[in-house]
Amino acid sequence: MPFSTQAEDENDQYILVASLDNVRNLSNILKAIHFKDHATCFATTNGIKVTVENAKCLQANAFIQAGIFQEFTVQEESVTFRINLTVLLDCLTIFGSTPLPGTSTALRMCYQGYGHPLTLFLEEGGVVTVCKINTQEPEDTLDFDFCSTNVINKIILQSEGLREAFAELDMTSEVLQITMSPEKPYFRLSTFGNSGSSHLDYPKDSDLMEAFHCNQTQTNRYKISLLKPSTKALALSCKVSIRTDNRGFLSLQYMIKNEDGQICFVEYYCCPDEDVSDSEP
Repeated sequence: MPFSTQAEDENDQYILVASLDNVRNLSNILKAIHFKDHATCFATTNGIKVTVENAKCLQANAFIQAGIFQEFTVQEESVTFRINLTVLLDCLTIFGSTPLPGTSTALRMCYQGYGHPLTLFLEEGGVVTVCKINTQEPEDTLDFDFCSTNVINKIILQSEGLREAFAELDMTSEVLQITMSPEKPYFRLSTFGNSGSSHLDYPKDSDLMEAFHCNQTQTNRYKISLLKPSTKALALSCKVSIRTDNRGFLSLQYMIKNEDGQICFVEYYCCPDEDVSDSEP
């Protein structure tokens, strides 16, 4: 284990200690939600949740379970702080984001509590770098109140199917229209760009469709500019769960396998677009 020379009682001064043999198991997940400079971190005995928001329309959450870490200790019921995510990622990749084959950067992350910096010890090939990042007063994050009892429609797709769709989307369209229905077209993505309307349909018995639970027909529109950041998570994922609730709010939950084959989740919540006056009626 890296950093084994550090005294065990050193942990007592920290309310959060997390160690990884491969820092990329953290940095790759955080890159999937890096569309704003700042993030709010929540740590409990279950693991770490990192939240990034855009105005009041979009929220991204990265979940890194405690079991991903080689060491994970939280001394309080919950630990919350706000941090510059851009700086954090720069520090996590200080030895380079693509290490040489057979090498990896180890991480030990420590936090003493309110008013203290987040301290990173990064070790590769016997070289240790220490980074201290100032933390900030945590801000209240949005509660999208997206509970399973209000979910109307849900499908699970293999990510390759959605990656192909997003690659073909007409990005001159301001909105992406999503139709989910127990009847045809079942699952449809529509855009309304300079070259006209285009639709992409997925039959419910498609090889790409792993689960199909649609109770009623719903058609909602979402700003493509809000959905664009989620393509970072889509690129890393193997499956995606797409859910809509009774208000038309959208949940995109991406299942991501790290380099050690462990599962992490990244979830995006997006509000429906209320202003459709410039789009096709």
